[in-house]
Amino acid sequence: MIADIAFYIFAAVLLISAAMVVSARNPVHSVLFLILAFFNAAGLFLLAGAEFLAMILVIVYVGAVAVLFLFVVMMLDVNFARLREGFQRYAPVGATVGVVLLAELALVLGGWKFAPEAATLRLAPRPDQVQNTAALGALLYTRYILLFQMAGLVLLVAMVGAIVLSLRDRHDARRQDINRQQSRRVADTLELVRAPLGAGIASLGIYRPITAPAAADGQAPPGSDNPEVHAPAPPAEVH
Repeated sequence: MIADIAFYIFAAVLLISAAMVVSARNPVHSVLFLILAFFNAAGLFLLAGAEFLAMILVIVYVGAVAVLFLFVVMMLDVNFARLREGFQRYAPVGATVGVVLLAELALVLGGWKFAPEAATLRLAPRPDQVQNTAALGALLYTRYILLFQMAGLVLLVAMVGAIVLSLRDRHDARRQDINRQQSRRVADTLELVRAPLGAGIASLGIYRPITAPAAADGQAPPGSDNPEVHAPAPPAEVH
């Protein structure tokens, strides 16, 4: 009874959050609803006895993929007003694609038939001393090891291709010289200067920019007749 109630609650929240992912105007809200949908899907997996899939869904999709989406959406300077402007223009194309996909799904589900041995496989007994995760790992790394390795190879090729396509050889980039940094002496980067008390930064050869506006009649701005502003400072005593 409790499992049935939990199933309907998880399923209802999952459907509502999935609809909000598509219909939300703010992309950040869409990502948050996507995370909520992942959590409810993980709850359904737990009710079905697939605790490994539930934990993978939470750790991988919620902890990595959805959080990455959230960071990217929040860091990008997205102009939401401009995105909404093209909604009406592309609405007929999107509606046409949606109708075509819905028709394809209807055709697939209309001709779907369960295998006669599906019910018996679902109710197949499992040894008590073997956990669900252990049984799944043994099946994955024995019977389907070739397909598993091929999937990993495809992901590796995709990652290398993305790195190669995004890599740019910039000649104007500042590169790091490890030998020069390690052989650098303290005297090459640090200078101790003794400035007189009350002299300010002018004694070090540092001058503030003149921020006073120029006069309209062509006269020099205030303070330009002060020789201390433009004259070079006397050399400071260096130790």
